[in-house]
Amino acid sequence: MTGDDAAVLDDPVGESLRGHHAHLARRIGRAATYLADVCTFAAVSADPDAADWSDLARLLGRDAFADMFSSPATPPSGWEPVFVLEGRQMTWSGGGSAPAPATHDAAAPGGTHIVELGAADVPDMLDLVARTRPGPLWSRTRELGTYLGVRENGRLVAMAGERLRPPGWTEISAVCTAPEARGQGHATRLVTELAARVLSRKERPFLHVAEANTGAIALYERLGFTFRKRVTFRGYRTP
Repeated sequence: MTGDDAAVLDDPVGESLRGHHAHLARRIGRAATYLADVCTFAAVSADPDAADWSDLARLLGRDAFADMFSSPATPPSGWEPVFVLEGRQMTWSGGGSAPAPATHDAAAPGGTHIVELGAADVPDMLDLVARTRPGPLWSRTRELGTYLGVRENGRLVAMAGERLRPPGWTEISAVCTAPEARGQGHATRLVTELAARVLSRKERPFLHVAEANTGAIALYERLGFTFRKRVTFRGYRTP
């Protein structure tokens, strides 16, 4: 990958909706968002005009949540701000040196295993996210890519998965560990396994993290991710 290949990361939501996730998209004109229960992220063009914002409002509905993710575009007056969160975007810089992907039941210490999560695991995934709050996850979010988990005595205690898919890249997201299972290296194993799978497809991993989450940033740096740019996550409510 060259430096120019990273330009698609400036609009990861729009690039995903136009490409790998087009089958999960809803759109009107140049405005797009994901299907309900898959993801709340929405996108407009790089230079949105009034018509684009009007199309997005029609797409989402009245008084609806518009999760603009890291888009720097500012909607017109009448769109009520809901949240602002400072973060950073990090990209894999390990030079393709991640270990080869493990088997689907890669052993972890203590008799736990890394397992692929499917439709039957969604209730446990939602419960873990509710307890750990790594970011939004909905009933169909797992359709964005592969999600892996660690179970202890049958209970899901750690998880990570693939989310946005701009050309040549895959975002690692939803990295979380239940409080009672922390300190055992589950996040390291899950992120490493996902990175290896992404690299095996000749793509590069990237991720987003809240600027205040210094512990996670330190972990990702140890695993081979480096800072690319600062981003501001924003959400609005449509008129």
